[in-house]
Amino acid sequence: MTKKTSRRAFLAKGLAAGAAAGTANSAAAATPDPLITEVQPWASGLGDGVDETPYGLPIQFEGDVIRRNVEWLTADTISSINFTPIHALDGTITPQGCAFERHHSGAIELKKEDYRLMINGLVDRPLVFSYADLERFPRENHVYFCECAANTGMEWAGAQLNGAQFTHGMIHNMEYTGVSLRTILEEAGLTAAGDLKDKWVYVEGADASSNGRSIPMEKALDDVLVAFKANGEALRKEHGYPVRLVVPGWEGNMWVKWIRRIEVMDGPVESREETSKYTDVLADGIARKWTWEMDAKSVVTSPSPQSPITHGKGPLVITGLAWSGRGAVKRVDVSKDGGKTWETARLAKPGEKMAMTRFYLDTNWDGSEMLLQSRVMDETGYVQPTKAQLREVRGLNSIYHNNCIQTWLVRTNGEAENVEVS
Repeated sequence: MTKKTSRRAFLAKGLAAGAAAGTANSAAAATPDPLITEVQPWASGLGDGVDETPYGLPIQFEGDVIRRNVEWLTADTISSINFTPIHALDGTITPQGCAFERHHSGAIELKKEDYRLMINGLVDRPLVFSYADLERFPRENHVYFCECAANTGMEWAGAQLNGAQFTHGMIHNMEYTGVSLRTILEEAGLTAAGDLKDKWVYVEGADASSNGRSIPMEKALDDVLVAFKANGEALRKEHGYPVRLVVPGWEGNMWVKWIRRIEVMDGPVESREETSKYTDVLADGIARKWTWEMDAKSVVTSPSPQSPITHGKGPLVITGLAWSGRGAVKRVDVSKDGGKTWETARLAKPGEKMAMTRFYLDTNWDGSEMLLQSRVMDETGYVQPTKAQLREVRGLNSIYHNNCIQTWLVRTNGEAENVEVS
């Protein structure tokens, strides 16, 4: 009760300050507001009928909430990437229509009727499943984030991309529906593999690149999902329609799309995408191997360069997203002075394993400059590092797995930009 009363008093104080300054925050208008006193066009006639848009689209006023490219980074649209507009979203679930996409040889069109999934290798019964076959297995529903290993990768050498969408938008968080990979493998029989502890599965996609990746059997039998729905509807073409792999907490490159074959093997294949790519190159030029898990990470999405403060001084909601590939988000702290002091943010709901968590810090902005940062701790006790701490270990040669603390400089006019602090 005390917290609610305190917040009400806080808002009242902010509104009073707004009234004194003559801002739009004021609860008591100095002159009549025609939006209240006059009948508006939308209340003077009929709206659109229910049959005008067979598949619902966002209203025109939200037409700017879209995926975007970076021209110098994504010049090749066939083997390329675009970015989720995380600065313009709230909650945690990413709509499929604006969830980032990454392709290695372009998004393909594959009908359900033409779909096949082969299970072969060290199994008792090599099998081929149709889409209809997969639908007959017991289903599961899980919310997971999918993050490209290159998310925030351009920031290793310095602040470059000005916007949360571009620095952290290679990520989505969706509810996936499908069949556990364990169920599929058990249907084919694993006894031929003997002791499964050291076994692997090699997964391929049906597109031209195939994007083959090796996954240790321990993970394959744990929580990997063969998914055919996202957010309640069929996968989008760009997200692997009709069937993709979901590998919770691990880098997005392993979430093979248009999945066509899973082979049980004695060891990893060490394909192109797990040797020359998606490995962490250290300062001495040596690359670390098998860095699959996406470490704990967070970012303030508003205020941020694409979401400036427009209402002036007074009550301000600072919000953002946090996630960890090793478990659930436990706590998020926010700093307004570049990491000198921290305040614990409010989580919208308790963190869930391998899923994004929304955080809020309800504060009062006095109009002075801020150096906004967020720092997450996951349930393992891991704390998100600064960029300097990462550089001490990794140097500047890396591209992938950058989970550093991000800094936004918020200026007195409410605009923000991407900066580094030492």
